[in-house]
Amino acid sequence: VQLQASGGGLVQAGGSLRLSCVASGHSFTSSAVGWFRQAPGKEREFVAAISWNGGSTYYADSMKGRFAISRDNTKNAVYLQMNSLKPEDTAVYYCASRVGYYSDQGVEYDYWGQGTLVTVSS
Repeated sequence: VQLQASGGGLVQAGGSLRLSCVASGHSFTSSAVGWFRQAPGKEREFVAAISWNGGSTYYADSMKGRFAISRDNTKNAVYLQMNSLKPEDTAVYYCASRVGYYSDQGVEYDYWGQGTLVTVSS
C-alpha cells in the first residue's frame, strides 16, 4: 500500500497549486482520505478530508473558502486545490487514508504518503 503525493512547488502569495494523491497497491474506493501539513518547527496539522465516495468534505477553519478537496475513484486519486495561498501555507503536505469515516486526527489514519513541499513566497 503506497500513497504518492505530488504537485507541490514554489508559488507567489495569492497563487494556486493543485496537489494530487494517488494510491497504489490498494483501492481508495472504501477509504476516507485526509490532507495534513507540517511547517518547519511546527506540529502536523489537519487541512482537509473527504469521505470514501466524495459526498462529504471537511476543512480546517483556516482553509475554508480557499482550499477544495475532491477525488476521482476511477483514478484512485484525491486532489487538493489550493487557492489564494499565503506564506503561512508553506509546509510539507501529506495525504493519508483510512477505512471508514474521515477524521481530522492524524493518528486515526492507516497509510501515509511521503509528502510534497509547498513554498509560498511573499
